[in-house]
Amino acid sequence: MSTGLASEKGSVHVRRALISVSDKAGLIELASALQSLSIEIISTGGTARALREANIPVVDVADITGFPEMLDGRVKTLHPRIHAGILAKRDDPEHQRQLRELGLLPIDLVVINLYPFEATVSKSGVTLEEAIEQIDIGGPSLIRAAAKNFEDVAIVVDPADYTTVSTELQQAQGCLSRACRLHLATKAFAHVARYDALIAAYLERQCGEADEPVLPNLLDLRLVKVKQLRYGENPHQQAALYCDALASEPSVAGAQQLQGKELSFNNLLDLDAAFALSKEFDEPAVVVVKHTNPCGVGIGSRLSEAYQRALSADPISAYGGVLGLNRQVDAETAREIAATFVEAIVAPGYHEAALAILKEKKALRLLLIEPWPGTIPPDRAARELRPIVGGMLVQERDQVDLNPNTLRVMTRREPTDAEMRALRFAWRVAKHVKSNAIVMTNDCATVGIGAGQMSRVDACRLAVMKAISPTRGTVLASDAFFPFRDGVDTAAEAGVTAIIQPGGSIRDAEVIQAADAANIAMVFTGIRHFRH
Repeated sequence: MSTGLASEKGSVHVRRALISVSDKAGLIELASALQSLSIEIISTGGTARALREANIPVVDVADITGFPEMLDGRVKTLHPRIHAGILAKRDDPEHQRQLRELGLLPIDLVVINLYPFEATVSKSGVTLEEAIEQIDIGGPSLIRAAAKNFEDVAIVVDPADYTTVSTELQQAQGCLSRACRLHLATKAFAHVARYDALIAAYLERQCGEADEPVLPNLLDLRLVKVKQLRYGENPHQQAALYCDALASEPSVAGAQQLQGKELSFNNLLDLDAAFALSKEFDEPAVVVVKHTNPCGVGIGSRLSEAYQRALSADPISAYGGVLGLNRQVDAETAREIAATFVEAIVAPGYHEAALAILKEKKALRLLLIEPWPGTIPPDRAARELRPIVGGMLVQERDQVDLNPNTLRVMTRREPTDAEMRALRFAWRVAKHVKSNAIVMTNDCATVGIGAGQMSRVDACRLAVMKAISPTRGTVLASDAFFPFRDGVDTAAEAGVTAIIQPGGSIRDAEVIQAADAANIAMVFTGIRHFRH
């Protein structure tokens, strides 16, 4: 019996293959190629049946091990006769002696893909028991064994590699090069690592809040590359989009692009910022984002009204921006959007008439995001990651909204109902503006936004400077406390009538005194919304 020794330096002659796959795509084509090269095929269960139905000779694993599949298929390949055939070193005389004495056959090629755990848990309503049954045991063991012994064995885990492997086998008279085997082994270990990480992440989500910390001691990230981007923030930087397979909420990462130019790194950042803010509102809302900051936000009884208000807030900055909408785009709104230059739009749907209008703008990127049922509850497992040199900062996502019961009016004058509605609107927007952030609004649209300033008073001055509409009668939200009264004095000069801020400065009394002197109502939230 052949030992499968290398036919030339670095190359392995494949004489025997083990195939056990959950995903049968490409199986018959690969097996036919192996058969044409007189490579013996060993297989299990459903894979063996599929091969026999295609008239491809196959040896059952049970015939090799002497044991039938048992425990509802949980045990079939976990046997020394299989693993020894994979792990034996071909150039080790002692290994080869033991194989001969025990009558064991070397296996030179292993083709495995795992139970569909990821596809199972992504379905709505799946039970824990159903998920557990899709945790593969034998498959990862076979993959790790073959990948460890890549000097003598090839491991294939991805049907996308079948053609490459079969082509090389045919061109090299049944041999596979070391470079090919090393590449496949590297991919195999990454495949198993991601598989295990998905299982761990899923089980984490099944734990009660008291059982599992929000920020675990070990954070294993195994994301799937879904798109190579043209470049990163700048043309000299490579970039790609990776997705979290267990993410269940609607997201830009999982959106479908309906038309337009290829999405850029910066497009995706802006679209994510626009969508995140648009879904804060229950009423029709439109957000215009430029360089990850909102430059115009509007709500209304109709989406077109919300868009007009968002655009009017800062039409100069809106030019070439991206839009986030929380309703299906109708024809009326589409006509309004088409009248100016927009880079990209993300929305939970488009009416046919709206698509017909927007598709006339060939370069306009249209993203369709999965509609969400009303208010999206906070996801305790949602984390934000920010890289720093040599490490990663991780935090819970900021999902805190205003609690009316904890608001404190700090001034002599209380805000009117109309001012309170406007303050709530401004506060939601300020949460999504880079710090230091000041947002001036009425009750349905932003008026002036001061973003990313090094001092809060400069953010106030910038918000006033950016305002196109009159600022008299507006309200103001600050993402953090006022360290001095100068920010309030600037707001008073602009005609602001009410302010909402976290409070907590050592000069709160001085700040409140400035508000009282200007007859400004001031509300403390106790919640800071820094966004660096």
